[in-house]
Amino acid sequence: MAEDPRFEIPTTVRELAERNVEQARAAYMQFMGMAHQAQDMASKSSDAVATSAREVYARALRYAEENVDTSFAFASDLARARDFKEFMEIQQRYAQKQVAAYTQQAQELGRLLHDAAQMAQRRSM
Repeated sequence: MAEDPRFEIPTTVRELAERNVEQARAAYMQFMGMAHQAQDMASKSSDAVATSAREVYARALRYAEENVDTSFAFASDLARARDFKEFMEIQQRYAQKQVAAYTQQAQELGRLLHDAAQMAQRRSM
């Protein structure tokens, strides 16, 4: 019987992938800094923005940050995979974790939107 051939990922390719992830992370951090500044300015300059709407926006922004951070960690882990089997195991763990996270996030945002709609309806009566 033939041995299990392993597809080895060259070190130079892994190092290049890790550098690319770090550059993307730096650009993302700069973007998120600007997004937070915009959020702070909007919340300070406009009393017309309802508290519940700000809460939904802040929560959605937090979830986006968490998901991107998780994606960067995933990309870093993939970049360090030494063979195809490890690559697939990392991918499977990430997919399972993200399905659970997205489900929880969708439920929470749905609850917040429902609460905001009820509050708006009470104010209009």
